[in-house]
Amino acid sequence: MAKASSDRNTIDLFGKSPGRPRSQPLTRKDQLKINKRAQREKEKAQGLKRLELLIEQEVLEKLDQLCDLKGLKRAEWLTLQVNSSLTNSKTTKSKKTVAKVIR
Repeated sequence: MAKASSDRNTIDLFGKSPGRPRSQPLTRKDQLKINKRAQREKEKAQGLKRLELLIEQEVLEKLDQLCDLKGLKRAEWLTLQVNSSLTNSKTTKSKKTVAKVIR
């Protein structure tokens, strides 16, 4: 069956499928893979590292409550707590050193 180029009623047997043209040549799975890789590289350039924690559901709910109270994200809250603990540890250590020197 021959098809004339001006014929708009006959289905195009040899061309692309009808419908909206593809805006992205990659599949969704491949797009996600590329975007995730770019996100990891961006985080690495910012000096960030990934951390995975396994904690009980109860503890996670408490953490979420604390974060809501402070208006922070989990990562921000944990970072503040680590820095605070480190600061407290240094001041406690220096107080012990001063106490030894005084004796």
